[in-house]
Amino acid sequence: MASRKGSKGTGGAPGPGSKRESKHGGNRNGKKEGLSGSSFFTWFMVIALLGVWTSVAVVWFELVDYEEVLAKAKDFRYNLSEVLQGKLGIYDADGDGDFDVEDAKVLLGLKERSVPEQPASPVSEETIQPAEQSFTKSEHKNVDVELEEEIQPVLHDALHSQPDADFVADDPGATEPETYEVPVSYEYDMDLENTVSDPEAPGDSELTLEDAVEHYTEPEYEKETETQDTAVEDLPEEVHEATEPVRDETVEDLEMEKKLPVESKHTEEDNVAAGPEESEVPVQTEDYSNDNLVGKGETETEQDKMEKVKKKKKPKLLNKFDKTIKAELDAAEKLRKKGKVEEALRAFEALVNQYPESPRARYGKAQSEDDLAEKMRSNEMLQKAINTYDEVVSLPNVPSDLIKLSLKREADRQQFLGRMRGSLITLQKLVHLFPSDTSFKNDLGVGYLLIGDNSNAKQVYEEVLRMAPDDGFAKVHYGFILKAENKIAESIPYLKEGLESGDPGTDDGRFYFHLGDALQRIGDKEAYKWYELGYQRGHFASVWQRSLYNVKGLKAQPWWTAKETGYTELVKSLEKNWKLIRDEGLDVMDKKRSLFLPEDENLREKGDWSQFTLWQQGRKNENACKGVPKTCALLERFPEATGCRRGQIKYSVMLPGTHVWPHTGPTNCRLRMHLGLVIPKEGCRIRCAQENRTWEEGKVLIFDDSFEHEVWQDAESYRLIFIVDVWHPELTAQQRRTLPAI
Repeated sequence: MASRKGSKGTGGAPGPGSKRESKHGGNRNGKKEGLSGSSFFTWFMVIALLGVWTSVAVVWFELVDYEEVLAKAKDFRYNLSEVLQGKLGIYDADGDGDFDVEDAKVLLGLKERSVPEQPASPVSEETIQPAEQSFTKSEHKNVDVELEEEIQPVLHDALHSQPDADFVADDPGATEPETYEVPVSYEYDMDLENTVSDPEAPGDSELTLEDAVEHYTEPEYEKETETQDTAVEDLPEEVHEATEPVRDETVEDLEMEKKLPVESKHTEEDNVAAGPEESEVPVQTEDYSNDNLVGKGETETEQDKMEKVKKKKKPKLLNKFDKTIKAELDAAEKLRKKGKVEEALRAFEALVNQYPESPRARYGKAQSEDDLAEKMRSNEMLQKAINTYDEVVSLPNVPSDLIKLSLKREADRQQFLGRMRGSLITLQKLVHLFPSDTSFKNDLGVGYLLIGDNSNAKQVYEEVLRMAPDDGFAKVHYGFILKAENKIAESIPYLKEGLESGDPGTDDGRFYFHLGDALQRIGDKEAYKWYELGYQRGHFASVWQRSLYNVKGLKAQPWWTAKETGYTELVKSLEKNWKLIRDEGLDVMDKKRSLFLPEDENLREKGDWSQFTLWQQGRKNENACKGVPKTCALLERFPEATGCRRGQIKYSVMLPGTHVWPHTGPTNCRLRMHLGLVIPKEGCRIRCAQENRTWEEGKVLIFDDSFEHEVWQDAESYRLIFIVDVWHPELTAQQRRTLPAI
C-alpha cells in the first residue's frame, strides 16, 4: 500500500484543472488530442438538422405514401382475419359463422354447445350483447368482431324506394340543379296533353308471358335452420309502396284520365337535368298517423300482429353454395356499403367469373351497377343493371326471396327508364311465379295503369279484392279507376275505406284529391274534411290550394294584380289589342269551328265548353297560329307566356247552361290570365277559393288556378275569353328551364 502511495506521489497528483483538461481531450500544454466541447456540439446540431430536413423532404416531395402504408397495414389486418376465419371456420361450435372465444370454450369443455338466436333487427346487430362485453371492452378487441361491426347489414333497402338522384345526359348547359316534383303515379285530372311513350328497349314489346316464364321454375325452398347466415341477408323488411316507382326521380309527370304518364318518358338520349334546387313538394306538417279519421284504431287483433311479424321476416338470399363463399360475398358487399362502388363492382364481377352460378354474387353485381349508374347518372349503366337483375333469376337454385327482390327491382328500374311494357312483362313474371302474393298483383295493376290500360288494371284489382277483401292498396286504386270511369258514387266507398285502412301506398295526395272531388260532385260537404286531412298529412299546400306539382316557397294567393305579377307589359298589350284577338278568334269560330275542341277532362257537370289551343307546354301549334297570325305574332314578344311549359295559351268558348265542377290545376308554378272578349252582361261568373268575380270585355283577370275554382255560365249567349298562362313570377330562370312540362 505504501509503495503505491509513494508511486502516486512521485508522479505528482494533478490538480483539478488538469483533470478537466484531460477529460476534454487536452493536455497541460493546451494541445488538442480529440474534439473540443464546442466542436462536438456543432457536429451534433449539424446531424440533427440534417435529420429534420430529410424528414421534411420525404413529406414535401411525397417520397413515401403514408396513407398507402396505413391502408395496406389495415388491409393486411382484415385479410389476415378473413384467412384465419376461413381456416378456423371448421371449429365453429356455436353456429355463428366464425371461430371466437365462445367456440374455444365449447371445444375445451368449458361451455355447452348452443345455437345462437337470430338478431331481431339490423339495429340490434350493431349493439354489443351483454355476454360479449367482457371480451370487447379489452383494448385489443378480437379482429373478427371488429370486422363484423364494420360490415353491418349487407343489403340496404333492396328497392331504394326513392333512388337518390336522377340520371342525366351530358348537358353542358345544365350547370344548376333541377327542381323536382312529388312523384304522383299514373292518371290525374289535370290539364295535360297526350304524350307518346318512350320507345321500349329492344325486344320489350315482343315479349309474351310465355317467353317471360320460359326459363323460370318454381324456386326450390331450402330447409331453413336457426343458424342461417345474417351478414349478407340482413335486409330491412320490404314495405309495399307500388305507387311510387321512383323517388327522386324526374320520372314523375303523369297524364290524367286515361292518358299515358309523362313521368317516365325519357330516352337514353333525352334525360332529365341535375338534382333538386328546391323541393317541389307540398308543405309538410305534423304527424297525424294516429288521427282517428284514418287508421285501423288503437287496438290490434292477434291476426294483425301475426301479419306484421310475417312482413318483418328477413329475406333469405343465400343458397347452399353461396353460404360456402359467404366471406367473399361479405367482403365485396362491404365495399358497396362503404360507397366504393367501382371496387365493389370489380369484386362482384370477379366472383361472378369465378362462380358463374352464384345467384348472390350476380345480384351484388346488379346492385353495384345500379349504384354506379346513379353515381355516373348513366342510363346505359342502368340498363346493364336491369339485364343483370334479369340474369339472377335464370340461375339454378335461386332462393325465392332473391327472385322477388331481383325482379321487383328490375321492374322498378325499367319504369324509371320509361320501359313501361318491359316492366309490365317483368311484373307478370312475378305474378306467375308467386300467384298467392297479392302485393305483386297490386304492382301489376299499377303497371297497367302506367300504360293507360285501365281495363286490365281493374281486373287485377278485382282479383286482389276477391283474395284479400280488406286490401287497402287495392281499394284505393280500384276506387280511382271507378272514378275515372265517371262512376262517382260507386268509387267513394273504395277510396274512403282504402284511405282509412292506413295500408302502405294508400297515403297519397291523389286519393285524398279524388275522394274529396267525388264527394263534392254528389254534394257531400264531407269533402272538405278529407281535403283538410290531406293538407294535414302534407299532400296539399292548403285546403284550397290542392295542386300536387309544387315548388315550395312560392307566393300563394287566389287572385293577383298585374303589378304583383310583374308582367304589366303583357297585360297592357293584351288589353290594348283585345279587339284584334277577339276578331281573329271569332273568324275561326265562324269558318273553322272544328278547331275548337270540347273539354275532355270530365270537369263539366253540364253544358258545352270548347277550346282552341295556340301554345301547349311551351310548344307553338303552327297550324293553329295560321288561323290567328296577328295574335300569335303579338304573343311571341312575351316568353313568360309562350315559354311556360306548364301552361297553355288558348281561346275558350262556353255556351249557356254550362257549369264547371270545382277543380284545381296541376301546379303552383303558373298563374292564369283571362282576357274578356265576348262577355254577356249577366249570368257569367268565376269563383277562386272563396271569392267570386266576373269578366269584362277588354280587361284581364289574373288568378292562381292551383286554388280551387268553379265556373257558371247562366247567360243567354256564349262567353268567349282568351286564356294566357304565365310562369309564377318567383320562379328562377333555371327553374323555368328545367321544370318538367305539364
